[in-house]
Amino acid sequence: MLHGSCHCSAITLTVAHAPETVSECNCSICRRIAALWGYFDPADVTVDGDAGGYQWGDRSLTVWHCKSCGCTTHWTAADHHYGRMGVNMRMFAPSVLAAIPVEFTDGASF
Repeated sequence: MLHGSCHCSAITLTVAHAPETVSECNCSICRRIAALWGYFDPADVTVDGDAGGYQWGDRSLTVWHCKSCGCTTHWTAADHHYGRMGVNMRMFAPSVLAAIPVEFTDGASF
C-alpha cells in the first residue's frame, strides 16, 4: 500500500500499488494543474476527506481538489462502469515517483 496526501493532509489517498507508468497530459486542465496521473481500478483506491469537484465540457469526469489547500488529488468518471480513475501521483513522496516512467499523453488533440 502507498499513502499520499494533499499539502495540508485534509485529503489522504491510499493505492494498492504503484502504477507501471504515470501520464503527463497537455489537455486544457492537466497542463494547468501539472498533475502526473496514475491510473487505477477505483476498487484499488481509497480517498478520505472532503474534496471539491470540478466538471466542464461534456461532464464525463470530475477533477477533485482539496477545499483547504487547493491541491488536485484525483479524477473520477461520471460513468461508474468506466473502471478507471486517475490519481495525482504528485500527492505521494518523491521517492515513489522516482522509479515510475513518465509517458506523455496528447490530450490537447482529443
